[in-house]
Amino acid sequence: MKGLGLLLRIITAILLGIVIGSFANDWLIRLFATFNDIFGNFLEFIIPLIIIGFIAPGIGSMGRGAGKLLGLTGAVAYTSTVVAGVIAFFVAKIVYPTFLSQQSLQSFSDPSKSLSEGFFQVEMPPPMEIMTALLLSFVIGLGIATIKGEALYKITTDFRDIIQLVIEKVIIPLLPIHIFGIFANMTAAGQVSTILAVFAKVFVMIIILHLLYLMLQYTLAGTLSKQNPISMIKRMIPAYFTALGTQSSAATIPVTLKHTKTLKVREGIADFTVPLLANIHLSGSTITLVSCSLAVMFLQGEPGTFSAVVPFILMLGITMIAAPGVPGGAVMAAIGLLKSMLGFDATMVSLMIALYLAQDSLGTACNVTGDGAITSITNSLSGKKGRNLTEENNLT
Repeated sequence: MKGLGLLLRIITAILLGIVIGSFANDWLIRLFATFNDIFGNFLEFIIPLIIIGFIAPGIGSMGRGAGKLLGLTGAVAYTSTVVAGVIAFFVAKIVYPTFLSQQSLQSFSDPSKSLSEGFFQVEMPPPMEIMTALLLSFVIGLGIATIKGEALYKITTDFRDIIQLVIEKVIIPLLPIHIFGIFANMTAAGQVSTILAVFAKVFVMIIILHLLYLMLQYTLAGTLSKQNPISMIKRMIPAYFTALGTQSSAATIPVTLKHTKTLKVREGIADFTVPLLANIHLSGSTITLVSCSLAVMFLQGEPGTFSAVVPFILMLGITMIAAPGVPGGAVMAAIGLLKSMLGFDATMVSLMIALYLAQDSLGTACNVTGDGAITSITNSLSGKKGRNLTEENNLT
């Protein structure tokens, strides 16, 4: 499956898992369960390192370009990301009781209990607790931004590069095998029909939410800049489809920048904000993560209350800055929060990864298309002073 794109590999893994799981004997299912146990334990080990590796330099780099335009762009992007998550929460709470009424895994409180177990376990204790890693990341990142520590910043960026290599060369290539094993095990346990029904319905809801949120972003942008929002969206369509193909906000920057400049924004502001927003504005990914996490919680019979989920969304808005620029990077960065704030276990995390990766390209497309709206909003809010802001605010 190496020659296929990640999305095709995930779909192939799911289909093969269902087919093989329907006739495989217990020994074969346990063999794949053994791999899943080892891979899951490795994820447990690497999650705190992912958090430190991406959040610390991410926050540190934000401070290194300190200035009015950076602060304004960051505030608008963070607000957009959080609002997207809150909207997804309320839509899910309204829609899921009807939408997913026939799908439930409440017959067993922990799905993993009905699955076949592996032949053996390899313990890989994480170097620290997830919350410890989050707090340490914020302290280091804010410290770098405050003291402008060149040496420490270089260390954190080198560490980030190492962790990104682990994600690109180990985790992402092995994910399809992991998902294959999960679906083979679930098919053998008789659970797969429920999961596939949830996949289809949540997938449709997420696409609709993406499109509606883009309309909301461009309505606000068009109102502030006195432009037709539909016309603005049409001009950003090439960026949307480029992101669908690349599954990477970073790889789409040249196309996003070119078409953002057609939205009557100052060229200097577009040159500054578009590369920055590719790293910090992930409203589409946040919609997907919140929608998928609530779907998994619904299957478990968990209420997913506002008081429990909103802190998760607020932290997610910050953690998305840490998302590595690879397909599936956002869900990798969010795993720590899913486990520490929403109480996800290994099986729930696996379902979450599969749900997310099945539509990762759509979330990325929503992110980069929304970057045009955020740039236009920033351009409008910065006023005439914006002509001089980009001269004094350059990211290093």
